[in-house]
Amino acid sequence: MKDIIHFSHANGFPASTYRTVFAELADDYEIRSIERYGHDPRFPVTRDWPYLVDELIDDMSRHREAAGGAHPKVWLVGHSLGGYLSLMAAIKRPQWVKGVVMLDSPVIAGWRSGLLRAMQRTGLDERLSPAAATKKRRTRWASRDEAWRHFRAKPAFARWDERMLSDYIDFGMPSTHADGTRTLAFDRQVEYLIYRTLPHTLGARLAHGAPVPVGFVAGTHSTEVRQVGLAMTRRIAGEHVEWIEGSHLFPMERPIETARAVRRLIVAMQR
Repeated sequence: MKDIIHFSHANGFPASTYRTVFAELADDYEIRSIERYGHDPRFPVTRDWPYLVDELIDDMSRHREAAGGAHPKVWLVGHSLGGYLSLMAAIKRPQWVKGVVMLDSPVIAGWRSGLLRAMQRTGLDERLSPAAATKKRRTRWASRDEAWRHFRAKPAFARWDERMLSDYIDFGMPSTHADGTRTLAFDRQVEYLIYRTLPHTLGARLAHGAPVPVGFVAGTHSTEVRQVGLAMTRRIAGEHVEWIEGSHLFPMERPIETARAVRRLIVAMQR
């Protein structure tokens, strides 16, 4: 029987964007995911993301109930937003989780958590994060070709593996009209709210360590890792820290390397 990976996506990128990563892991693991966090009205986006965590726990619970209560523990793997949700879900339901692998989700702690709280109160966080740009994000394209050209011309997306970009266009902006028009699937207001409500209390909750093993993969050129630092992350992950050449979006840039790093960390944590 395969181990189960429950994967959680980064903000703005539906889970199907990561199909290339999933395919590389599929021989060894059963992959589950929530396609878009924050779009179910039962689980709204609020400060510190408690309902988004509940959305993940609810999905895990649904699978456990379907298995008649004899459900094995799962691995929680997540990128950015998804890494934080995975860790917070493991804190709430450690008895359901074997371990967590966080992909460029550095834990904010110490003075940085206080700074983030102050910035959120004053609105400064909006100007220093992708939130401001999100409010004006383009939502429609005339065709798949236009969407492809639009994103391929952007420096950040130009570094993406073509398979990942193709899936982002197909699932992140599906064709919803007979004329082939593409519409953004991830509501930009939801994306904006997620950026504005980044948890600042997670470090305090981990003061005595994590209740399950934790692995971490960082991008060598990640702005997020540089801003937050890895002091708290290293405290909870210990020796289970790896680096991959790339930005905060290294899973999109190097999906095969990302999948192999996830596999290595899971094997190491199982020992």
